[in-house]
Amino acid sequence: MQHLQGSSTLNPLRPLIGALLLASSLGVAALPKNLPVPGGVAVVDLGPTGQTAPTVRWGGQSIAVVSDHGRWFALLGIPLDTLPGELEIDVFFGSTATIKRIGVQVKNYPEQRLTIKDKRKVEPNPDDLARIAREKETTDAIKRRFNAPPPATDFALPATGPLSSRFGLRRFFNGLPRNPHAGLDVAVGTGAPVKAPADGVVANLGDYFFNGNTVFVDHGQGLITAYMHLSRIDVRTGQTVRKGDMLGAVGATGRVTGPHLHWAVILNNTPVDPELFIARP
Repeated sequence: MQHLQGSSTLNPLRPLIGALLLASSLGVAALPKNLPVPGGVAVVDLGPTGQTAPTVRWGGQSIAVVSDHGRWFALLGIPLDTLPGELEIDVFFGSTATIKRIGVQVKNYPEQRLTIKDKRKVEPNPDDLARIAREKETTDAIKRRFNAPPPATDFALPATGPLSSRFGLRRFFNGLPRNPHAGLDVAVGTGAPVKAPADGVVANLGDYFFNGNTVFVDHGQGLITAYMHLSRIDVRTGQTVRKGDMLGAVGATGRVTGPHLHWAVILNNTPVDPELFIARP
């Protein structure tokens, strides 16, 4: 068994290379599904690629821009706490600025109630809370990353198995309300392989209080994925990975009711529904 390598300390990333850039040059991104709801992704058509790539910002934050079939598209992750209404993004083609408006629709997520045997994972003690705060600083920094290369967005499911807990569930642990489910669970047993869904660079790895053994992969332009509760980690921080490369193995570390893979997708510092990125025939 290969043991956990590295730590939860954030390290600088090397530039994304290889197939990531090739996909961009071919102009095919396999866009995620357009679903402008809380926790969803707005795919915004910005016009033909005959002109220089635009830059896009939302509230001062850079937004991913990809090309697909001869057109530019902005990809905006919409936070789960967003109210229905209208969002505006700023689009810049050189010195020319325009505004694109996005109508956010209503989406109601169901409840999920779970029983956790390790009560400290539900009601942490003061030492646990200090550790959680330190880890949050690390993960917040990872989620804010924005590297230049455009991402590949035609993701494959990172583990083979049935999908169990879906994104956005309003969760109660031992009867206590906690944060919504910010990922997608794949119901597979301990030791099952976990593979990279697309090209990227390993941004961080470590053993986290709630997440257990975790790997973060940076795919470029604010698109980050995370793989949690692993029994084993097979990569190192800064390593370039290609679609299908082994990241580790499924486990039951951290706050869990049993072995499974929790897969999270973060876009512009916002957890979004991973199913929107899964490539379908």
